[in-house]
Amino acid sequence: MFKNLGISLFSFILITLSFTSCAIIAPEIEVSSYESTGSDAHLTDRLYYQTIFSGNELCLDKEYATNLWIKNAINNSHPSCLAAVNSLDGEIEGPLFSEEEEIEGNKIISDVPIVINDRVEYFIRFFQTRGRVFFERWLARSTKYLPMVKGILRENGLPEDLAYLALIESGFNTKAYSRAKASGMWQFMKWTGKRYGLRIDWWIDERRDPEKATWAAAAYLKNLYNEFDSWHLAAAGYNGGEGRIRRALKKHKTDDFWVIAKKRRALKRETRNYIPKYIAAMLIAKEPEEYGFRDIKYYEPLEYDKVKVQKATDLRVIARACECSVQEIKELNPELRRWFTPPNYPGYEVKIPKGKATIFLANISKIPKQELLRFLKHRVKRGEALYTIARKYGTKIEPIVYLNNIKNARFIREGRLIVIPLRARDRGRKRAERVTVSKDGTYLVRTGDTLWDISLRFGVRVKDLLEWNKIDKPDRLFPGQRLYVKEARLDTGEGRDDIG
Repeated sequence: MFKNLGISLFSFILITLSFTSCAIIAPEIEVSSYESTGSDAHLTDRLYYQTIFSGNELCLDKEYATNLWIKNAINNSHPSCLAAVNSLDGEIEGPLFSEEEEIEGNKIISDVPIVINDRVEYFIRFFQTRGRVFFERWLARSTKYLPMVKGILRENGLPEDLAYLALIESGFNTKAYSRAKASGMWQFMKWTGKRYGLRIDWWIDERRDPEKATWAAAAYLKNLYNEFDSWHLAAAGYNGGEGRIRRALKKHKTDDFWVIAKKRRALKRETRNYIPKYIAAMLIAKEPEEYGFRDIKYYEPLEYDKVKVQKATDLRVIARACECSVQEIKELNPELRRWFTPPNYPGYEVKIPKGKATIFLANISKIPKQELLRFLKHRVKRGEALYTIARKYGTKIEPIVYLNNIKNARFIREGRLIVIPLRARDRGRKRAERVTVSKDGTYLVRTGDTLWDISLRFGVRVKDLLEWNKIDKPDRLFPGQRLYVKEARLDTGEGRDDIG
């Protein structure tokens, strides 16, 4: 008994001496990311002392000193803390940073405050272990969108580090969809997305547009910060809703996220963990190799041109005009839920591969307007329902209802003439079944044919048809003319490119 008491007393004395020599009484210290300039630009070469929190007392634990390079500076701390850090002579060469730099200088720039505590450390370990597989995918995908996201945040006067919120929201997945029906890279709920200008309907869901969604997220975060005057609270409001944060702060009479995060009933667990998870993910994403994430196959940054289409246009037509694949158009425009651009969105901007704008504009101008998106007229017969009509033509009820301004989808009058949207290639498929290619690889031009029709029908580029047949004037086609379509294939309908 006395032996145990002696050990306990000895431990207590050691702890007391430790806090006497290197501890200060201070509120929870925030560690902020920084940029260094001028003569003291080599702060990155000095060791970072891991901070360990115990109540309101801060102790610098030297056991971690050899493991981490300094990438953060202690911010908003009392001058005695600076003196305590700088007094650890023998461990680092020169002072860590000066009081003047910390308080008045411009060398340490605060972005989003970083707090190191047990919850942050827990999520760092989680991402390094159990969550490692998916976090590696997140890191790989992050480089595709980070330049664009940071640029938009910068244009809005917001901290660029807010870009890492998308890392924990969706792993930078534009098609992410949660059980709560939040969608896109920024996981907007439907009503919140609409409030910030995103269009969400049967045709299009702009929550999945990485650029437009980022502009909306920037506006939302700016409003949250203007209300709470804290990036931690703003981010928590983004996750859990500003109303819940507002009520929690009022109830517990505080303006500190970490205070309400300790109250289990104040916030949902997801929101309590949101800021620690965000800080952990940001720290790793900024220095992945320091945390053991090596050999990540990072994506190339996303680049594209934008062109306007005035009317609903089939994605296959857009792809052919760009001389690229339909899959490329789909990947660049994940917000499009159907196989054509929205019909009631004049001037809609379509994203196309970088450097293709000139080619697109040249090609699209040669296509007759009726070929951009084809429609079929259908007269309703007795006993027909919209469901059977839509099924007959391989489409869905919604576009028929919209395009024909049908008030009640369950009732449609016999004899009514309605229009049905068809894919641009449907005409080509039907005609391809009736045409033949001679043994020498030529096709006999028929009345009404255009080079565009023929290119779609045989799966070749207009450019190739012009080159193979030495055609100088694409509009000079006439019935009976033979065109060489070597290396062409009939469109048999294989590999349908469906959207939605």
